[in-house]
Amino acid sequence: MNKLLILTALTLSSFAAAGTLRVGASPVPHAEILNVVKPILAKQGVNLQIREFSDYVQPNLALADGSIDVNFFQHLPYLNEFQKSRPLGIVAGAKVHVEPMGVYSRRVKSFKDLKTGATIALPNDPSNSGRALKLLERAGLIRLKPGVGVRGTVLDITTNVKRLKFRELEAAQLPRALGDVDVAVINTNYALDAGLNPLKDALLIENANSPYANLLAAKAETLKNPDYLKLAAALRSPEVKAFILKKYNGAVVPAF
Repeated sequence: MNKLLILTALTLSSFAAAGTLRVGASPVPHAEILNVVKPILAKQGVNLQIREFSDYVQPNLALADGSIDVNFFQHLPYLNEFQKSRPLGIVAGAKVHVEPMGVYSRRVKSFKDLKTGATIALPNDPSNSGRALKLLERAGLIRLKPGVGVRGTVLDITTNVKRLKFRELEAAQLPRALGDVDVAVINTNYALDAGLNPLKDALLIENANSPYANLLAAKAETLKNPDYLKLAAALRSPEVKAFILKKYNGAVVPAF
């Protein structure tokens, strides 16, 4: 009898969850974009529940433990690196937008003003730290070993004329570190969240054709779910494209 009651409760719970999609996201711009599609999905019978995360680890752990169905905060290089140490069976879904990474400073107005021995803060996760180093190489501040690409680390720096020092921090902490370092390389979502304007405040920003498109991620079976497919289509709709272009004025660009 108890087993029957439990089975009935689980069945009712399953039906209650039908039409509900739980998505974990960074506050800016991901949750903002999701709020644009929330009423669109409601008209299609999908109740979009948005859960905000302030770091780059918990959204994947929440996806793995089933507390969310989809997350929206990362690009493919980050997801691949994450799963090397934590193989959680997460797969990449639809690409939505690119957040060009930028170099910021409160102490200098241009790279030529950087003094010898200046300190530069970088994201400490492997995919974003390599990406940041490539941007610093583009600025002419360092040179990396040929062929390391975005997988480069500070150990791959072959030329560092200004003898720059590097401080690796959690990506979310970088805006707050701006007062303590000479330069920080910051992901756009955290820059926007801190009130920085990438187009006006960055000393250098990635080109709009950056390969780091932010995407939806989920377990493989979720990518076949009709509610997920509706979400993916809504996020790549003309309405969302227009919102991104107007709201972020080039600091975030559509990837479709």
